Amino acid sequence: MTDTRRRVKVYTLNEDRQWDDRGTGHVSSGYVERLKGMSLLVRAESDGSLLLESKINPNTAYQKQQVQGKDPSVDITQDLVDESEEEGFDDMSSPGLELPSCELNRLEEIAELVASSLPSPLRREKLALALENEGYIKKLLEIFHVCEDLENLEGLHHLYEIIKGIFLLNRTALFEVMFSEECIMDVIGCLEYDPSLSPSRKHREFLTKTAKFKEVIPISDPELKQKIHQTYRVQYIQDMVLPTPSVFEENMLSTLHSFIFFNKVEIVGMLQEDEKFLTELFAQLTDEATDEEKRQELVNFLKEFCAFSQTLQPQNRDAFFKTLSNMGILPALEVILGMDDAQVRSAATDIFSYLVEYNPSMVREFVMQEAQQNDDDILLINLIIEHMICDTDPELGGAVQLMGLLRTLVDPENMLATANKTEKTEFLGFFYKHCMHVLTAPLLANTTEEKPSKDDFQTAQLLALILELLTFCVEHHTYHIKNYIINKDILRRVLVLMASKHAFLALCALRFKRKIIGLKDEFYNRYIMKSFLFEPVVKAFLNNGSRYNLMNSAIIEMFEFIRVEDIKSLTAHVIENYWKALEDVDYVQTFKGLKLRFEQQRERQDNPKLDSMRSILRNHRYRRDARTLEDEEEMWFNSDEDDMEDGEAVVPPSDKTKNDEDIMDPISKFMERKKLKESEEKEVLLKTNLSGRQSPSFKLSFSSGTKTNLTSQSSAGNLSGSPGSPGSPGSPGSPGSVSKSTSQMAAITTKGGLVGLVDYPDDDEEDDEDEEKEETLPLSKKAKLESS
Repeated sequence: MTDTRRRVKVYTLNEDRQWDDRGTGHVSSGYVERLKGMSLLVRAESDGSLLLESKINPNTAYQKQQVQGKDPSVDITQDLVDESEEEGFDDMSSPGLELPSCELNRLEEIAELVASSLPSPLRREKLALALENEGYIKKLLEIFHVCEDLENLEGLHHLYEIIKGIFLLNRTALFEVMFSEECIMDVIGCLEYDPSLSPSRKHREFLTKTAKFKEVIPISDPELKQKIHQTYRVQYIQDMVLPTPSVFEENMLSTLHSFIFFNKVEIVGMLQEDEKFLTELFAQLTDEATDEEKRQELVNFLKEFCAFSQTLQPQNRDAFFKTLSNMGILPALEVILGMDDAQVRSAATDIFSYLVEYNPSMVREFVMQEAQQNDDDILLINLIIEHMICDTDPELGGAVQLMGLLRTLVDPENMLATANKTEKTEFLGFFYKHCMHVLTAPLLANTTEEKPSKDDFQTAQLLALILELLTFCVEHHTYHIKNYIINKDILRRVLVLMASKHAFLALCALRFKRKIIGLKDEFYNRYIMKSFLFEPVVKAFLNNGSRYNLMNSAIIEMFEFIRVEDIKSLTAHVIENYWKALEDVDYVQTFKGLKLRFEQQRERQDNPKLDSMRSILRNHRYRRDARTLEDEEEMWFNSDEDDMEDGEAVVPPSDKTKNDEDIMDPISKFMERKKLKESEEKEVLLKTNLSGRQSPSFKLSFSSGTKTNLTSQSSAGNLSGSPGSPGSPGSPGSPGSVSKSTSQMAAITTKGGLVGLVDYPDDDEEDDEDEEKEETLPLSKKAKLESS
């Protein structure tokens, strides 16, 4: 069945007589009660909102939009019309559709006529007009009673097909007849006899005997009462009686959706205007004398009332919630949430969610005002937190909903800032003073020892929800959460959960710490170092063993972040306190990289003149561009002998325009300082590397004025720089005796061959490859630097 809607563009003429584009939508026609006649309706293609509603005046001439760009030399132009439209225009001039007489023996013929008319938009239009003009539906319903009395099952099956087809005509005028008080139950009766279902469904029995309408507050307006009955029954037809529409039939029931939608709008409007009704409703809700069953009915009514409000346009919704606020809905919810009935509290939570989603600022203003008069224990927001903590659902469905509402309330992104006040400052100050201790109470109670005191699944789920909200606070709040975490030692308590048997909870704790480290805030860093808060993480990492899982990856990523972002304080803290535990981890370069960072930092602190030396050497390096040395290339200058684990060494070429002794003097002094430090750092030099082998040390020798060799030794040794030895300042091979006319070129000898330090065209790619090789070079490789 094809989609019969026509796609149109809607324009309106403004005061300047210019056309404003209102959007693209689908046009249809139908009877509109408010306009008292057939009307043209255009609904937006994007969201179904009403773009145009105009009563069709029989005296108004309508025309199709003209073709633009008419050729003035042609007297007559004709729009191109496809064949289907041309046939349609021809058919419009034909007489209307003639229906068979409404008799029992002609039901099959009527059913076939309805079915054959549905594929054609024009035939559907004619069929709908015929059904309206001849009162045909009421005649069909009379035959329905006859068929039921005679137990004529074949006739009842035909009536089902006929009534279902009339629904697919999508005409409001027909729905007005079918959903009237005198006809709707018979229409539902016809739809009970679906030929594909046996036995037939007892929908009328359910609506008359099982589904009872209760007036929790007496409704005096008969029109409102009838509208509520009608809406319930039509909603039931849509949801329960009519079969699920196919993809092609979905759009053919759009008018049915609209009928229900506008009915709900009318009901909300009528109730909202009935001030006596609402006053009585809230009075009984909060009255202690109201019995539990009555209160449950009142809360469920209010919940449904708020649900209906979602159909209102924004301006009408504003008025709706303003009315509820003036009636005291928030104080009423506070009373209801404090009651013992779980069903009542659940309905009250749903109502609260409507309010928070619509206007969180209204809720914040209320809770801050009540804090001036009431104790913390009975504040509305604390009641919400307590219900989240005490949720008895094994899956914590209610707790998840409440956590989402709390996150909305503490989200600075939806807080207002005016000239007189800043909502963020005021509300967050209130929340951390009056509410945060309630939220964190389960966390603090469960983390008094080295392991969680309760580690069952439901408790773990609850703590994970609390951690999720705290992590959100770390990300979006500033000094409020920082002061709370540091003063209450929250992070240490959170990291106790790393020992939980539930991996999802341990990962939540790790995520909380990762969010803190990601801020790169030195206040947080000092707190972490002072309390040795990497210890639970390292323990969890070691306990995880060699398993490659999410825990392993998340912990390595945390340390990798510290290395890449070069967070110096945390790098030093980790290496100084946990290197022994981590040095054997060799399947990633993260911890090795941290160690190198640490040694680089320490060398800079101990030898501040190295920065100036690096500057001198950098200025005399033969390069064609202005690129600076990368950290990996500077490592030889910044590190002790044990940093030379990759066999990396760089010696600059000589500068013929500058005295070689001036250039090499800082290196000689550097070697002498290393010798003096040898005794203090012997333990570091003798430390084994990650693979269990000893770290190589290097011996510098100058054999002649034309060659400089840096030879890697397989065992620990001293850097030769003493007087009289090769390479010492006073020896024949010292830097001062190197011939200035000798051309020197420095290169790194690796397994892959020579890598030149002088840049030539197309060398950039090779440089990148060489740096990668340097990072991953096995520790057993020996480096040899030759200059010829």
